[in-house]
Amino acid sequence: MSKKISIPLGILTTILLILAIGHLDPAPPNHLTISTGDDQSDFQTYAKQYKRILKENGVTLNIRTTSGPLENLRLLDDDDSGVSAGLVQDGLGSEVKEPDVVSLGSLYYEPIWIFYRSKYVYTHFSQLIGDKIAVGRVGHGAQVFAERLLLMSGVDPEDATLLNMTSAESAQALKNGSIDAAIFMLPPENKIIHDLALRKDLKLMSLEQAEAISRKDAAFHHLVLPRGAIDLESDIPGEDIDLVSSTATLLIRDDMHPALAYLLLKAASEVHGLPGIFEKRGEFPTNQGDTFPLSKDAAQFYKSGTPFWQRYLPYWLAAWFDRFILLVIPLLAFLLPLIRMIPKVYHWRLRSKIYQRYGELKFLETQIKAIVTKIEYENYLQQLNLIEERVNKMKMPQNFSEYIYSLKGHIQFVRDRIEKNVKIEN
Repeated sequence: MSKKISIPLGILTTILLILAIGHLDPAPPNHLTISTGDDQSDFQTYAKQYKRILKENGVTLNIRTTSGPLENLRLLDDDDSGVSAGLVQDGLGSEVKEPDVVSLGSLYYEPIWIFYRSKYVYTHFSQLIGDKIAVGRVGHGAQVFAERLLLMSGVDPEDATLLNMTSAESAQALKNGSIDAAIFMLPPENKIIHDLALRKDLKLMSLEQAEAISRKDAAFHHLVLPRGAIDLESDIPGEDIDLVSSTATLLIRDDMHPALAYLLLKAASEVHGLPGIFEKRGEFPTNQGDTFPLSKDAAQFYKSGTPFWQRYLPYWLAAWFDRFILLVIPLLAFLLPLIRMIPKVYHWRLRSKIYQRYGELKFLETQIKAIVTKIEYENYLQQLNLIEERVNKMKMPQNFSEYIYSLKGHIQFVRDRIEKNVKIEN
């Protein structure tokens, strides 16, 4: 390809790259903020594990302590909050109320535990009517879902005394007998659950309607706590326990950089991919059961896994490769037809210059008369010399030499015709 083609094409390619880089901003952020809950919440515990993994990849994760999932949703929906990600139980919020929020998937089960003190065995929420029930702090998942479950079961706020306490306060009140029941949303490994399950004066409710509840409200799942799962040696619980559960979800703003979204999913897979009492190995994170729509990046992650570059390269380098490919492929798709077309346009342009000289020569030839004045005769030759001079000044590639020689031959043919056949009148 000649310099006349390659240089303009190189300039055009550079301009397109600069424009694309300016609009797509290939450099991913090296920090983000996630909202969790208070210092005792499992959200906070897992966020600290994410922080360690992201730090290994050169990204700083700032953890913002909040009053719970409802505040997390509010911060995610606030353009000025600075929060890019948040942990929330599935079933809270909606894509209508928070249109800028999308999901990276469900992370783990959050079982709902109902401990109570009674000489009778409770298997329905309706049996808690008239009791003092600790339902967790205001705005926390336990409080929101406890009241939701009680209402579903026909227990109105007037039918029982609902008390807002922390998990630790609820457990202590239950132990000392100042309340009749307490509802918790804690992982089975939590010390509070373990301690309460070991007490002889307390019972863990097995919900006979757990499956029905999961069918009526998609936010809940039916789980079975196997006999002996809490303490195998002591055989606690002494029978299978039916529970209902929500799932924790990782939500982000829909404008999060794809590289950060993939990094969060990678961290979530590392933290939540192990087996547990309720979870199978590799069951989480999952794209099933989210209230919010799945982000495009998460959908691609669950379909194909981590992008190729991020499996083998450091985060920042992989992110650059991803953005580079994103730029180059569309650019090549645009340039390849252009590259194939440019030589044709270039050759057409060169031929048009030759055709233009032929046109001038043909016009001159049609003007030639057999008998002319001396001035007309000299004018013919002058015009012919001007055409020849223009041809001599034309810079053509070597493969066009035959066209130039042919044109010069025709010029000489016209010159011979003028000199031999045209008479000057006396």
